[in-house]
Amino acid sequence: MGTDIGILLQKRKVELSDLANQVIAIDAFNTLHQFLSIIRQRDGSPLVDSGGRVTSHLSGLLYRTASLVEAGIKPIFVFDGKPPDLKSETLIKRREIRESALEKWESAKAEGNLEAAYKYAQASSKVNPEIVEDSKYLLSIMGIPFIQAPSEGEAQAAHIVLKKDASCVASQDYDSFLFGAKTVVRNLAVTGKRKLPGKNAYIDVEPEIIELEESLNALGINREQLIDIAICVGTDYNKGLEKVGPKTALKLIKKHGDIHTVLREKGVEIEALDQIREFFIHPEVTDNYEIKWGKPDSEKLIEFLSGKHDFSVDRVEKAAERLKTASGARQKTLDQWF
Repeated sequence: MGTDIGILLQKRKVELSDLANQVIAIDAFNTLHQFLSIIRQRDGSPLVDSGGRVTSHLSGLLYRTASLVEAGIKPIFVFDGKPPDLKSETLIKRREIRESALEKWESAKAEGNLEAAYKYAQASSKVNPEIVEDSKYLLSIMGIPFIQAPSEGEAQAAHIVLKKDASCVASQDYDSFLFGAKTVVRNLAVTGKRKLPGKNAYIDVEPEIIELEESLNALGINREQLIDIAICVGTDYNKGLEKVGPKTALKLIKKHGDIHTVLREKGVEIEALDQIREFFIHPEVTDNYEIKWGKPDSEKLIEFLSGKHDFSVDRVEKAAERLKTASGARQKTLDQWF
């Protein structure tokens, strides 16, 4: 979810080819949520194997990552660690939303309302420990590196970019900028036409890139003021101010300079304000990671995806070949991928 400040930022459409030869730190949980939400059947049911285990995320990881590598992109997946205590209230609300959506999904299916069923099914998706472990294993046998963050994955991804071990962060959320990411790519994991909820209309979903400095310059603010704007609007760690959206928050921060002055003027408080600001400015991250791309292991891919999860052997073989070809078998030497 993150913070709703996207309307303030300068976005530019890009093609996958524009990102060739770039190392991209992908917010893994955010991406898995997308796969689990979108890769579903007409009634909202996720893809499952014969044992009833969800495979939507595995399908998304295999085929979309192959497309990214074919485009010359070097992906790194960054997984969330332990969430900060500040996030506990948000996590409770998310669980309540999922449980409510699950009940509404079952009711809609029983009524034969496929559109409502699909909508509620999307809101009921959850990344559980089994999904995380299977995703990490799949990435390892695909030859794609992943990093375990000590806390928030977006913070770790931003840190990797700040260290210049990656060019940009890939995430749907805007929190990456609050953590200091210089560049963020959105819509990298899922592109194409997407139906608008509750409407008989579709929109084209294409990758877009946002540069932090460009947006800050256009707004006439600095990163700490952007953090203050986000806190005014609401983040994963606080509710935000009543009836204050991003444009109003921008006006308030530009007028008063910082959130402390805004709160004094309004006569209100935000619980743990300084702790929230400090977490964005100095999040918990680690330098204990290794980035190394390898060769896809076709035998293990077939064993895992086809043998354990009922994927088509032919499709898995073709995806493995795409990965091998893209990572250097025909165009480059493998040394360029290490």
